[in-house]
Amino acid sequence: MADKRLRIIVAKPGLDGHDRGAKIIARALRDGGFEVIYTGLHQTPEMIAEAAVQEDADAVGLSVLSGAHMTLFPEVMRQLKERGAGDVVVFGGGIIPDDDAVKLRDQGVKQIFTPGASTEDIVKWVRENVQPRQ
Repeated sequence: MADKRLRIIVAKPGLDGHDRGAKIIARALRDGGFEVIYTGLHQTPEMIAEAAVQEDADAVGLSVLSGAHMTLFPEVMRQLKERGAGDVVVFGGGIIPDDDAVKLRDQGVKQIFTPGASTEDIVKWVRENVQPRQ
């Protein structure tokens, strides 16, 4: 199991149509040695959770720039739990105020990256904090 490459879903939930950052992160994670599935724009929490289950993902990275992070992040986590995948690590980034990032971490989101975070730091964080699911 130690040789298994981590599988990571990168998703853009909600109506936000700006995905350049998500694509940059997806590419950086791929270049960092992970298997990456980018789901594309306008994904519902249900679609993201279903993709994570179908793809046997170890983690889900969410990108939210629309301000809907306090609704979308918890709903993705709820959908994962509902599908028996509550152990999938959820992390993300976007325009998320510090106070909201704290609240999201308190709800189980493992990490929030805000604008200016380096791709190297994100890849390093994933490497150090995501383990293959059993």
